[in-house]
Amino acid sequence: MPHRSPDLASPLIAWYRAQARDLPWRRDDFHARYGGWGVLVSEFMLQQTPTTRVIPALDAWLSRWPTPSALAAEPPAEAVRQWANLGYPRRALWLHRAAVQLRDEHGGAVPRDVEALLRLSGIGDYTARAVAAFAYGQRHPVVDTNTRRVIARAVDGRSQPGAPARGDLDRMDALLPDDDADAAVFNAATMELGAVVCTARSPRCDVCPIAHICAWRAAGYPDTGDGRRRQARYEGSDRQARGAVLKALRDAAAHALAQDEVIADWPDAAQRDRAIDSLVVDGLIEADDGLLHLPR
Repeated sequence: MPHRSPDLASPLIAWYRAQARDLPWRRDDFHARYGGWGVLVSEFMLQQTPTTRVIPALDAWLSRWPTPSALAAEPPAEAVRQWANLGYPRRALWLHRAAVQLRDEHGGAVPRDVEALLRLSGIGDYTARAVAAFAYGQRHPVVDTNTRRVIARAVDGRSQPGAPARGDLDRMDALLPDDDADAAVFNAATMELGAVVCTARSPRCDVCPIAHICAWRAAGYPDTGDGRRRQARYEGSDRQARGAVLKALRDAAAHALAQDEVIADWPDAAQRDRAIDSLVVDGLIEADDGLLHLPR
């Protein structure tokens, strides 16, 4: 575990306050209007999805469902349909289930407690701590891919982080300032640095606020290997077939299609059927008497 380094926190916090991107979920009016729900939805959407795609989708989602109870009142099909092409559509289903839990178990409010957040559908270590930190200003380590890369380089002197591990939270916790507000900013600043400066392929060390204390830079930028899991190619994959099936059902005027009509021209019939079966298992679509439709 690294020793706490106050020199890492202070320049990052100062840099973030001066240079951070103006994103909706960072604005005071966003928090005033949507509170913890807005942060929760944004964190769901931002997982493995570029910020530029999330911004319009988030605005449309919260305009339609500004509270968990508003979403819970609708069938899950509407959540899947509204999710559109954001990718990884199970997140829409999990978000709907979480909204139902929030309505039924928490009076329609997003809890502040990490353990309570972890009991919600689709929420893991990252999202629970992100909501607690960014919505409620609590001191919790928040670790995403960008955070892990910054720590790997600045602290460990490695070109890329290893595989995610439970110990990542402890390592970030050791770097957090004691003050709750500063800790929340430091979490956001570390992620921001990894997103726009300390990027995976083309780090901009000339503008990095912690270049002077970066262990990787001091070591001469050694290539220590990259053990990250590579995502499978999308084109021609089962994921693409699943997306095509979902799109067909989202676009269907009657909201139900005969199974043999859904992407009937897909070049690989076995892959098409496999995609349909997996979507049924995941609860993203339902099959009734030979008809397919979004979940009701």
